[in-house]
Amino acid sequence: MTDPTTERRDQFLALYLVRFAGSFGLATLAILLPQYVNQLNPSGLMTGLFYTGFTAAQFVAVVPLAWAGDRYDKRLVLLGCLGLGVAVYALFTLVATPPALVGVRALQGVAATGIGLLTLSLVGELATPETRASLIGKSNAARFAAAIAAYLSAGGLYQLFGFEPVFWLLVALYAVTFLAVALVLTPDTTVVRGFPFSGLALNRRILTLTSFRAQYAVAVTLVRSWVPLFAGVTAAQGGLGMATLAVSFVLIAEKLANLVFQPYTGRLSDAHGRARFVFVGGGVYGLVALAVPFTPGVGAALGLPETIPYVGYVSAAFVPLVLLNGLLGVADAFREPASMALFADEGSSDDSGGVASSFGIRDLVWRPGSVLAPVVGGWLMGAYGMDAVFYLGGAAAVSGVLTFVAILVRAHGRGALAEW
Repeated sequence: MTDPTTERRDQFLALYLVRFAGSFGLATLAILLPQYVNQLNPSGLMTGLFYTGFTAAQFVAVVPLAWAGDRYDKRLVLLGCLGLGVAVYALFTLVATPPALVGVRALQGVAATGIGLLTLSLVGELATPETRASLIGKSNAARFAAAIAAYLSAGGLYQLFGFEPVFWLLVALYAVTFLAVALVLTPDTTVVRGFPFSGLALNRRILTLTSFRAQYAVAVTLVRSWVPLFAGVTAAQGGLGMATLAVSFVLIAEKLANLVFQPYTGRLSDAHGRARFVFVGGGVYGLVALAVPFTPGVGAALGLPETIPYVGYVSAAFVPLVLLNGLLGVADAFREPASMALFADEGSSDDSGGVASSFGIRDLVWRPGSVLAPVVGGWLMGAYGMDAVFYLGGAAAVSGVLTFVAILVRAHGRGALAEW
């Protein structure tokens, strides 16, 4: 018998391209936002709003986009989000003030939510239960490959030409991706009537997962947002002031680790259960995040260089920060495909229905933490320095893991960690 996933190979490849394009845009902004901070000189609170505007828009967009994906053709909704992405990256070339950046970032959040949500829904729907985490891991690998490409190309293009050429490159990439989806992806005939959120919101497994995910959102939002700021903003604003290319290398370490490990860890979670991968990955992530503020001291103690030829100033913290960010990627590679597959499993089950809504709940639970965390992080940055941001992030991850295990054991039995 022919493997259904083999027959759908072209469609998976088109979806991987969508993941690539979506991640390329987000990673490019991760590199360029420190430069916006340096040029626009916003307050600490406004710096937080650069991230909160993005995540607040995502919070608002999740439910209608997930409902539309389940009720109508996911392919058409995805095409609409890609078209919005083309417009958004063209608008970035016009940004000249902090409020304008907040507004365009909000539109980027809507496009990014739809692209991520619908692509994952289609991958989860097209995959079989036995291959779901593995294929999600491959989808995520495409996302991380794009991030690496963006970190390398965006930093270099910015140093040579400034902002505008980088954003026109993104416009072209999104346009090509739009055409690929329109030509290759078949219409989605799955229709879920009613409002699947109401049933899935009471699903016991999803409730257990959200006990972890709500807290973990604070951790990941703070750590991912502030690692490039910690590395790239000027010393006067509490950062290390590394050259843009050096910041790219720091961020590449996390994405490369995810790219290498996620397809493998996804296969392992398909074969050996998913909950233990969530537990291990989340716990290690928190412990590594707590160590980030110590990288300057470690670098100085080891006598590491502060400049690298053809790169520029990197500070003595460069090598330790690269290594720790790589470890954060390894930790997340254990957690992410397993967590995503658990949500897809519940959304695809006969009594739940609505894989887009299942992923929508996954996104929705993430949003309060991701909206509030940058504001809190911006306040902590101004009041106590950047170290406090990482302490809060690491503590939130550890707390989330402990809560997850406690609820898992109490509600589902002592063997649930191995059985899920």
